[in-house]
Amino acid sequence: MTDGCLVWRGGGETLVVEPWGHDSARVRSAMGQISDTDWALLPAADRGEASFEVDGDTATMTNGRLRVVATAHEGLDWQTGAPALDCRLSFHDSDGRLLFAEEDSGGALKRRARTYVPLPGGAHRATLSLRTPEDEHLAGMGQYQQDLLDIKGATFELAHRNSQASVPFVVSSAGYGFLWHNPAIGSATFATNGTRWTAEATRQIDYWVTAGSSPAAIARRYAEATGHVPMMPEHGLGFWQSKLRYSNQEELLEVAREHKRRGLPLDVIVADFFHWPHMGDFRFEEEFWPDPAAMVSELESLGVELMVSVWPQISLDSENFAEMQRRNLLVRAQRGIDVQMWFGGPSRFIDTTNPEARAFLWDRCRDGYARHGISTFWLDEAEPEFGVYEWDAYTYHAGPAVEVANIYPQGFSRAFHDGLTAEGETQIVNLVRCAWAGSQRYGALVWSGDIHSDFPTMRRQLVAGLHMGVAGIPWFTTDIGGFGGGRTDDPQFHELLVRWFQFATFLPVMRLHGDRQPARDVTAADGSLRNPTGAGNELWSFGEAVYGVLARFVRLRELLRDYTRELMAAAHTDGQPVMRALFHEFPDDSQAWSVADQYLYGPSLLVAPVMEAGAMTRSVYLPAGASWTSLQTGETHDGGTWLDVVTPLETIPVFARDGALGELIGNV
Repeated sequence: MTDGCLVWRGGGETLVVEPWGHDSARVRSAMGQISDTDWALLPAADRGEASFEVDGDTATMTNGRLRVVATAHEGLDWQTGAPALDCRLSFHDSDGRLLFAEEDSGGALKRRARTYVPLPGGAHRATLSLRTPEDEHLAGMGQYQQDLLDIKGATFELAHRNSQASVPFVVSSAGYGFLWHNPAIGSATFATNGTRWTAEATRQIDYWVTAGSSPAAIARRYAEATGHVPMMPEHGLGFWQSKLRYSNQEELLEVAREHKRRGLPLDVIVADFFHWPHMGDFRFEEEFWPDPAAMVSELESLGVELMVSVWPQISLDSENFAEMQRRNLLVRAQRGIDVQMWFGGPSRFIDTTNPEARAFLWDRCRDGYARHGISTFWLDEAEPEFGVYEWDAYTYHAGPAVEVANIYPQGFSRAFHDGLTAEGETQIVNLVRCAWAGSQRYGALVWSGDIHSDFPTMRRQLVAGLHMGVAGIPWFTTDIGGFGGGRTDDPQFHELLVRWFQFATFLPVMRLHGDRQPARDVTAADGSLRNPTGAGNELWSFGEAVYGVLARFVRLRELLRDYTRELMAAAHTDGQPVMRALFHEFPDDSQAWSVADQYLYGPSLLVAPVMEAGAMTRSVYLPAGASWTSLQTGETHDGGTWLDVVTPLETIPVFARDGALGELIGNV
């Protein structure tokens, strides 16, 4: 034991186990020195109430509900004739029950739990192999475009892509949470015969473990370890309006005015991309947006917040490119011509792992936007979205991309959080297309990327939102109706839009966005073309029948405002997700771990969206341990049962737990 840690050395490896918050431990190992990296974990100011015991070759650290046992082995390897040294860890709860363990040797198999393959430059390809319960249920890992709620048996790429956010924290029904504290490109496999984490290039293995009596308890400890989300500002609780794209100031203002003329609630309206002269200019193009301060002032008088899109692409034609290149503020290609993206013209990405680059970005955005009264930003392309996802081709300030690429979106959110905090803002929310562990503490509201407009895609967004919540990102939203593929005159799209709108009424943030067709060209005064603007995407853009349903649900969102504020407070103070899988509240109900097409909006509302075209009924599971009242009919049902619910197009099945929110009966 050294300085309140368990330390083992042998065969060139150093292994350190230390308490890291209540009921929790951090484990690091390396072929060489241990690094004090702070990728996601906050400093362990509160190290719990850890105690240590050493008995021969066995050392034990007990920290609240978690007990870590380190067993050292030393002997002669008869096949090589050399000394063999090894140390393996096992993790137990306070009752002595084994949660999981590092893989054993298997006798003659000579397996190793931690392996390191040396790479040029001093990094290693590192793998951690664990023995985990065959019958456990698992959830988390962030946003992947798939339908699985229980991810036991699944394999994941540890990398970000457009519509994929890799957040490597997983919760087990066996009673533990596990964070792979490593931003390297890699993979994770949760097989029935064991779990394996791999980093393609890293300096050390680094992971954090907590033990908890419930998913809620695990979420609480994880938020303490990686940071709490800020309190959602009031404008985050209502309805957000967006389209691709409002082409000028007057067009945007007229939409806000029309909302008020119709008596429709509106909290946020968005000025999307290409409102700038060039990618990376971080300001409005004056011809189309002549007076941003006046625009913000009028919106404020209407009670509407303006959100502005910011992209990390820096065009080679941008007024900022030369300075950023000279000061090494851009991601660098290690081979070939250094153009990293071509959408909107040749460009490179700002390096958000560089503190100087983050400060530069905020300085330009403060001058281009914040000085006009804008404090809410849409951080697009936050993966970043390389034209070709070949991470070994790029280098960041923090290191080679293959070692650190997954930290990028956290740095993008941090740039605006730190900048706004310095300006005196305390309740910060910024819409971002990607996240990693710890992003939540920087006010990251993650949306699920450029997804298609169809029912199977909508179902995948529900699952993605649940896994993001488990992975410690409480704020999640989607493009209502999907981003691409919807026509304003298509009855089939109208049905999808209505069903998605109903679903989004019960998401952490309710936001209408999409590239609707047919598009309209935009031309400057000199005849040059600008990026097109999509067709109308307002509540009234799809005909009177659709409008009637959408208007009713946007008003329902207002009725939910006080309840939503309570959920945001629970996320802020206690680390609880806003959108919750059934097992979060009902972990002892085995069916709750497998129901992937419904969820809980906070503790009290069960939401079962209709996710099949033409469906006028659906089956709904009511978890055991509570009574459930239909907010359509007022009828109350016992838990632990399945119901067949009639679902005409104007309704969505929603049930209140144990008599809660009775004032909503008849409004859903």
